[in-house]
Amino acid sequence: MNGKRETVVDVQGTVEDGFEPVRDAFVANFTGRGERGAAVAVYRHGRKVVDLWGGTKDGDASDGAAPWEAGTAQVIRSATKGIAALVPLLLHQRGQLDLDAPVGTYWPEFKAAGKERVLVRHLLSHRAGLPVLDTPLTPAQAIDGVSGPAAVAAQAPAWEPGTDHGYHAQTYSWLLGELVLRITGRTLGSWIAEEISGPLGLDLWIGLPEAAQCRVGRLADLEPPAAPAASGLRVRPKRS
Repeated sequence: MNGKRETVVDVQGTVEDGFEPVRDAFVANFTGRGERGAAVAVYRHGRKVVDLWGGTKDGDASDGAAPWEAGTAQVIRSATKGIAALVPLLLHQRGQLDLDAPVGTYWPEFKAAGKERVLVRHLLSHRAGLPVLDTPLTPAQAIDGVSGPAAVAAQAPAWEPGTDHGYHAQTYSWLLGELVLRITGRTLGSWIAEEISGPLGLDLWIGLPEAAQCRVGRLADLEPPAAPAASGLRVRPKRS
């Protein structure tokens, strides 16, 4: 979460002896790189050795924004895919899902356009040949829970499933989500809330509950640097 400015930020939390450079680097994100609010935790051999947070969660401090707290929630982006993959793996462990079965066994519409031999394990390992959609969706369609799965089920794979790998960045949620829905009658978010997050007492959701919205750290626009600093991040120029 960023907003370009240079300031001194009250960083909270702890680091164990020997990990002070992590705190220094974290502070430098605020004082030299315009970070607005953030948190970081590092575990070593199962033990938390860094637990830091600082800045604000929903605006600039000069505007009276709320401070970033130990319990501020944040989007975990593509790490969500690993969490989502837990669901079919646990369903397999419970005998409800065969990883070597064709996806069409559970999701008949998926058999279209030559995908009869796409296996469940191909979805999990990004080998299904469906990394992007052939048919563009509107933002509303992308989140309605119906249009995305229908579109990906209707299209042909970009390669022979199982023979190659390509990160299914934009389709993974629809593929796994619809598979889980067909088997359990529950969405991925509901299954995780009821079977994983709830029993373990985790602050972890796919589908943010309304009651937790006030805890979320908000994203902000960031202007790119005029030129890459010699000791900073390198900025690759865009191709025209």
